Amino acid sequence: MDQQQPIALDPFGRDIPGECARLRMAGDVVAVTLPGGIPAYAITRHDQLHDLMLDDRVSKDPRKHWALWDQALTRPEWQWILGWIGRQNMLNTYGRDHKRLRKPLQTTFTARRVEALRPQISKITERLLSPLTYMPAGMTADVRAVLAHRLPMEVISQLFGVPADRRPQLAELVTRIMDTTATTDEAAETIAMIDTVVSALIDHKRALPGDDLTSALIAVQDTGDGRLTPEELRDTILLSYGAGFETTEHLISNGGHLLLTHRTVLRRLLADEITWERVLAEVLRLHPSIASLPLRYAIEDMTLSGVTIPAGAAILTTIAAANRDPARYGHDADQFNPDRARDPHSHLAFGVGVHHCLGRALALVEAETALRTLFEYFPGIRLAHGDPGHVPSFIANGPATLRVTLSAPPIPPAVARTRLTVRGKERPGMQELRDYVLYAYDGGRPEGDSVRTISGDTGRSYGLVHRTISEAGVPMRSRGGDHRPPASPA
Repeated sequence: MDQQQPIALDPFGRDIPGECARLRMAGDVVAVTLPGGIPAYAITRHDQLHDLMLDDRVSKDPRKHWALWDQALTRPEWQWILGWIGRQNMLNTYGRDHKRLRKPLQTTFTARRVEALRPQISKITERLLSPLTYMPAGMTADVRAVLAHRLPMEVISQLFGVPADRRPQLAELVTRIMDTTATTDEAAETIAMIDTVVSALIDHKRALPGDDLTSALIAVQDTGDGRLTPEELRDTILLSYGAGFETTEHLISNGGHLLLTHRTVLRRLLADEITWERVLAEVLRLHPSIASLPLRYAIEDMTLSGVTIPAGAAILTTIAAANRDPARYGHDADQFNPDRARDPHSHLAFGVGVHHCLGRALALVEAETALRTLFEYFPGIRLAHGDPGHVPSFIANGPATLRVTLSAPPIPPAVARTRLTVRGKERPGMQELRDYVLYAYDGGRPEGDSVRTISGDTGRSYGLVHRTISEAGVPMRSRGGDHRPPASPA
């Protein structure tokens, strides 16, 4: 490699933004090492990576085009990467094989079909959030565990016909593949699990076929030009199932964290002053669910920015670094700004060209539904104290937890005790109360749990508090903008 000292990437992914900045400082094309000492090149500039992802001189098939493929099969410390590049699916194929493996799934994830799933996705979201509405004000919950993980997991499980009792094991398998801190023994166990867990699902669906994607892929295995080998069938199901929930889980978690730490954007979003489409695009630009994707391979010698990538060398698709490229997005590329002049839709989080993500539309509908419903149910939601951490991976990019306080802080006693006359009757100090509510909710929508909090702290009945606040002019809007009592009493 041209560099004397390759940069070793942190397998824990503890500071992906900082690591991206260091890579950019090192150059446009940087020699890096992945866990276990696997050598690769990282592309740090947006436009270069975009063009490289479309370049016919770059392959996704390690069996044909990676010079170190034999070492990956024999070196124990490289075992972890076989969960990514050792699979025979559309992620690791090139040319005709890629088209053949992609074709059976293309029609399933069209925007029209995904849009038809929106009512079902809404029902699942409301069911998952409903238990939280009965929690006492001020309690905390992990939104990542309760919502961000379970919603896409349920949706993709229904699409693939995965029974409820098989879902935890599949979820564990995907999490293990994403974990780039695994020991050699743990990585070997994960590779063994791929065959046993996914093959068991295939056997189950052969015995009990249904109207689902697993059954459809099994049927494809025995049809003409669309024939799949047993390994391709297994690995296609694994890729589609894992990508169908793991990446969306991080999108929801990252989106929730960014909106809760950027309250002005959240206020504008809930007031329909900015679109969900644009906000989610900026979330994906700043915190793509996959920070770096292994691997691509140079079919012939390639020279970029004065650095020669030799034929057979591995190239890491460094999406997070390219998405923060100041040359593309300006001096504030490290900031969350859905209004930036350069369209955030140009991010690379969903890939480009023939390898663009089939599940793009589904991920966006799930993320919008999850976050919109969360903020409508809990307008007083706040991040709880503590570091959310990061999932143990340099590939997956998301917080390990997303703990939130579901209600605003209690009404201060001095405000709750204040009285004044409204329409000839004593009421709580409404001017002070209104000011406090607007302050506590950052100008959001003080409905739902805000009314329950006020009711509890003033000792007044739920209905009376609702009427009192309405009379005082505190905005209590539903989705349509009209006044209404919240759906669930305290």
